[in-house]
Amino acid sequence: MLLRDKLSLVQIFRMTWRLDIAMIIFCTMAYYIDLYWLRDHISIPLTITAVLGTALAFFIGFNNNQAYDRWWEGRKIWGSLVNDSRSWSRDLTAFCETDALEQAPTLARRMVFRHLAFVYALKSALRKDGDTYYQGYLNPDEVDAVAASKNPANAILQLQAVDLRTLRDLEAVDGFLFRELNTRLTAFTDQLGMCERIRNTVFPPSYLFFTRVFIWFYVMMTTFSLTENIGGWAVLFGWAVGFVFHVTHQNGLSIMDPFETNPMSLPLNSIARTIEINLLEALGHSPLPSPVEPVGKLYIL
Repeated sequence: MLLRDKLSLVQIFRMTWRLDIAMIIFCTMAYYIDLYWLRDHISIPLTITAVLGTALAFFIGFNNNQAYDRWWEGRKIWGSLVNDSRSWSRDLTAFCETDALEQAPTLARRMVFRHLAFVYALKSALRKDGDTYYQGYLNPDEVDAVAASKNPANAILQLQAVDLRTLRDLEAVDGFLFRELNTRLTAFTDQLGMCERIRNTVFPPSYLFFTRVFIWFYVMMTTFSLTENIGGWAVLFGWAVGFVFHVTHQNGLSIMDPFETNPMSLPLNSIARTIEINLLEALGHSPLPSPVEPVGKLYIL
């Protein structure tokens, strides 16, 4: 996620220079095609390109709206996960009564650690990076059980449910607290499923393909139309029009998958570390891990 609301000219150039070169070459080719061949057969009026531009703007706007909806839904899910994680830790550590064998405090503390394993397992699954950091918060027996599962995050929640039942059997939690904790556990399951829905639902490729085709077609038609009116300047204006539409479309593409590791994606590393710091602090653990540092002071992952 970007940390600044402004981009420098250097950053813009780094992100678009390949596209700029491609459009300049494309517009130059269109200019010479119109100059030496097309103008002898047909004259393309500017009104045609105006109509095409309006239709294309609506098409790109639809794509970008759908992409932002996916990004914002992911942000809301992880925002809820932060709040629910804090409540989960607080309920376990503050309200569990000590039983005769003093198992409840130890069990509650283990469930808080295991929740950190769930958060990092979910992050790893969404980014498909093979990170096994979450195993550090599991017992050796649990590591083997979770590793054998096709869905480690869901397997961790299953372990949580077993220990929650144990707390109830020990009468360390009353009926009201048990229902509250089980509700939290259900919320974690819902958040897991919603993240998987976003991650596994591919944005229709036909929208992306035809949007690119229409943009290049519009740039070509614009260059053809302007060549007859302003001559060689049509290359520059054709590039300018294409730059606007291409960059607008790329902005949508950059947030279409909110869990990727790029500057525009959600900062899952940072959010997971925030949860880790909060929960370890609640347990009185020391030293606490450091927050995730920004990359080049520009964005955070």
